[in-house]
This record gives sequence, structure tokens and C-alpha cells, in this order.
Amino acid sequence: MKHTPQTIYSKKQAGEKIVSLSLYDYPSARIADGAGVDVVMVGDSVGMVLLGHENTLGMTIEHMLYHTAAVVKGVKRALVVADMPIHSYNDPELAFKNAQRLVREAGADAVKLEGGAKIHAQIQRLVTEGISVMGHVGMLPQSVGDGKYRVYGKDPSEAEMILEDAKLLDRMGAFAIVLECVPSKLAAEITQAVRCPTIGIGAGPATDGQVLVFQDLLGIRSGVSPRFVRRYTNLEEIMKKAAVNYCRDVQKKKFPSKKESFS
Repeated sequence: MKHTPQTIYSKKQAGEKIVSLSLYDYPSARIADGAGVDVVMVGDSVGMVLLGHENTLGMTIEHMLYHTAAVVKGVKRALVVADMPIHSYNDPELAFKNAQRLVREAGADAVKLEGGAKIHAQIQRLVTEGISVMGHVGMLPQSVGDGKYRVYGKDPSEAEMILEDAKLLDRMGAFAIVLECVPSKLAAEITQAVRCPTIGIGAGPATDGQVLVFQDLLGIRSGVSPRFVRRYTNLEEIMKKAAVNYCRDVQKKKFPSKKESFS
């Protein structure tokens, strides 16, 4: 059965953990969907993971349309959530226009925006228009593009602001909220305070679900190495070994063989 925002929302009441991955291409989506992932997030982190950028600030709506459409083709069961990149939701009308494109043109089931009170009007417009919204509080990569990534919410006033933003998103109708890089205690408090599910990344075990970047859990290295990542294999070494063996076989005239040639 294909997941919807409502089926993801209902998992919290059922006490079921939500499994999410952030990924950006058709083969990864097909594999993750077949593995049983509930939510696939097409993150603007694609700029860092696949395109070699230092942050997410170079991503545009065209980038996100391209990658979302590829991911949608590989998914049969999971919910597909597309990130709205920086400057794509500066005002309510722009937010609606671009969210509509991600849903109608690329096939996303929902969109994700970073922030709370500061984008109140944008979220209200999307929800009113029937577009499903996933919230995102804590560390906001679009706001810390200078590379000052840290844990947010250690300071009591900052923690209170994050909690209030999460409550606001919940009241406005977000079907889920990502909590990124916040203390475990704060994540647990937010999870108890809101009706919608929370999905943590660097937020401890008390959230209703977890999300990781697919390349991170596969062991493909990037420019950062977050503490919260668990690597389930070392795919980078496996890929490198295969490439080394291919180079060797071509250089030694062992590839292609007669079996791999046409008569």
C-alpha cells in the first residue's frame, strides 16, 4: 500500500516507528523503497552529497524538480517529500507556486520547509491549498550555510523557541516535523508536546522516527562526518575496489573477453 501523509501521521498513535531516508536518484529510491522505508525525502542536501557543494545554498527549485521526478519513478510504496530550497518560499505566493510545481510536475506527495514562526504565512497558504507540509526545526541548514553546524537548543531560550515553533507547526497542520541536531531531552519533550510525528536526525532515540542520508549509512564519505551517523557498510571501499579491478583488467587486456564481445 502506498503511504500517504495520513498513514505516516497515524503511525505515532499506533506506536510504530517511522523509517526515513534522504536520497536523490532513481536507483537509490528503488532500493530504499524495496527495503521497506516509509518516507523518502528528496533533500536539498543533494548539493553537498552529489554535487560537491559546501552547503545547500546553491540549490534551486529546478534542481529539486529534477531530482524529485527521478526519485518518484523509483518509488511504489514510500511517501515522497521534496525539500523546498532556499528562496523558493520567500513569500506565501511564491511558496504556493513552487510547492505546486513539486507536487504536480515532479510527483512529490508533500513538501518540507525549514522554520516555524518566521514562515507562518507560507505554511498557512500551503495547508489551505491542500498541499501536505512536513516541518523542520532545530538546525536549519539553509540558515547556517556558512558551515557553523552545531547542536541547537542547548541554551534554554533557544530550546523554548524550537519547542514553540514545533507546536506552531503542529497546530497549523504539518503531518510530521523533522528535528535536526537538538539535544535528546528537547527532542523527547517536543515529541510529547505535539500530535504529529517527529522524525529525528541527530536528535536521539525518543523521536517517532529517524532519517539519515542514504550515502552516509552506505559508507560513502562526504565533506562532513556527523556524530549521529551509523554506517551500515563501507560501500566506498567496495566501489573503489571494483573500479581498481576494472582498470587492471583493461590495462592487462583481460577485458573485454570473447564472452563479453559480439561475433
